[in-house]
Amino acid sequence: MKLITHVTLWLVLAASAFNAWAADPFAASGDEFLPVEQAYQADLTLKGDELHIDWAIAPGYYLYKKEFKLDHLAPTGKTRLSPALEKGKMKFDPYFNKDLETYYNTTRIVLDISAYDSQFELKMKSQGCADAGLCYAPRSQYFQIDKTTGQITQTKKQQTIVTQDGQASEPSTQAALPEEAPQSLIVYILLAIGGGILLNLMPCVFPVLSLKALSFASHSEGKHSHQAHGWAYTAGIIGSFVIVALVILALRSAGTAAGWGFQLQSPLFVAAVMYLFLVMGLSLSGMIYFGTGLMGVGQNLTQGGGLKGSFFTGVLAAVVASPCTGPMMAPALGFALTQPAYIAVLIFIALGFGLALPFLALSYSPALARKLPAPGTWMEVLKQFLAFPMYITAAWLLYVFGNQVGMTGAFFLMLGAIAIVYAIWVFQHVPEKGAGKWLVQLTGYGALVLAAYIAYNGETFKKDDTWAPYTPTVIAELRAGGQPVFVDFTADWCITCKVNEKIALDRKEFHEVVKQYDYAKVKGDWTNQDEDITNILTEYKRSGVPLYLVFPADPSKPAEVLPQILTKNIVIEALKRNAAL
Repeated sequence: MKLITHVTLWLVLAASAFNAWAADPFAASGDEFLPVEQAYQADLTLKGDELHIDWAIAPGYYLYKKEFKLDHLAPTGKTRLSPALEKGKMKFDPYFNKDLETYYNTTRIVLDISAYDSQFELKMKSQGCADAGLCYAPRSQYFQIDKTTGQITQTKKQQTIVTQDGQASEPSTQAALPEEAPQSLIVYILLAIGGGILLNLMPCVFPVLSLKALSFASHSEGKHSHQAHGWAYTAGIIGSFVIVALVILALRSAGTAAGWGFQLQSPLFVAAVMYLFLVMGLSLSGMIYFGTGLMGVGQNLTQGGGLKGSFFTGVLAAVVASPCTGPMMAPALGFALTQPAYIAVLIFIALGFGLALPFLALSYSPALARKLPAPGTWMEVLKQFLAFPMYITAAWLLYVFGNQVGMTGAFFLMLGAIAIVYAIWVFQHVPEKGAGKWLVQLTGYGALVLAAYIAYNGETFKKDDTWAPYTPTVIAELRAGGQPVFVDFTADWCITCKVNEKIALDRKEFHEVVKQYDYAKVKGDWTNQDEDITNILTEYKRSGVPLYLVFPADPSKPAEVLPQILTKNIVIEALKRNAAL
């Protein structure tokens, strides 16, 4: 069992290192994230009865469409407005864990102001993130707008003042409030501590804290005091967070913008952590045993209930917290990554301290410790129940991986997970002696190697977006321009199609010939019923996929139909042959 835990942890650590090493040094123009006012700049202009808000968004940054909110401010209250928004770009966002509509580079908001007074006040709320991983806190801006003069003045906060007798006093549109005092560093430290505390409630972290509390209830902390274990646990968390901070700062100094959760942009890291959560869940379910002190980072690190076990439990808590974000974290980390290095490290220490604080408080409170139920069978039931948040988090990471590389990649990652489960089962059934012992062990090692290979090669599963989607007119339009066309009719459930892709269509030689002869590539996806694809299959006397067609550039010449089983040479020769027609 030690081998499995060591391999799983190695995958996580290797993924982090590889992600840091492979980060694109040209992803950002400098070694700092831009201040929010430089990353997102709004220009307001009046065009008759319309207010145009033109956004200039820095390269590598984006704004969320759903976070745009405009309010008309008046003494009696505010009114939510419904401006016209442009269509954005769909993007999977790891912070909200779903596809969201976003804006890159520029966008325009148009607001009809014909019904408003000649002078009124507008509140505009927005929120954006950097591709490299930093998410800014929601930002509110206030504007005094004079329709008569066309003047628009940005102010620091709402300008409408209500006097004691309830009468509104409107200042001149030229007036602006004094500069707000900068928020104290202590505010961001408190936000970081609060965010760390709330991280304990996330499904990826809560089981770790719960099992550590169970060790108190079972009096399994060994010869050291509860306080010593509390500080060892805290040291493991804070030490890990300091390492994360230093890695982020190093990447930033090398010209790469990186922030909390940036490692989740690496399919390798996502795959490795998905494996980790799966193994942790299996441990809690009782399929494998690693000891309650550390749930899966290595039994040798936790045996005997020593301080070493508590320290590495803290390390584990920091690792499993990496896919999670919680309330109050965004403003604290957003502030940290725009400050000097020593402040950034201080904020990360505060975040780690907040994560450790509940257990540290428990270790210092005999009253709380006495309130824990007496040891019994309930502990094993609770431990098994806590496996389900682990499985849910693993499923979510599988979903993230699928969004990054496509469903084919998600399928293979699931195969890797099954391989790990198989390896666990194999190592539990190794014969004590006999010639078959080494063979059984070899299959277990092979399954672990397969799982690691799939995780390491996650990037290769990304879909090739250079294929045009099939429509009844797309082929005719391409050929009318004198371009030869290669058409692939496929489906996700077609095993033959997937084999052909790996053998012939995903090869470097295929792409070189396509580029050399200027072929257009068209793909017809028949995963779901599509009448247009059904019609063309019928036209070529096929009852199903795959179907491969090579159209010469000359529209008068018919397509060549390739065999259903492809080889690299069959495809390349057909492409060369039809390019000459």
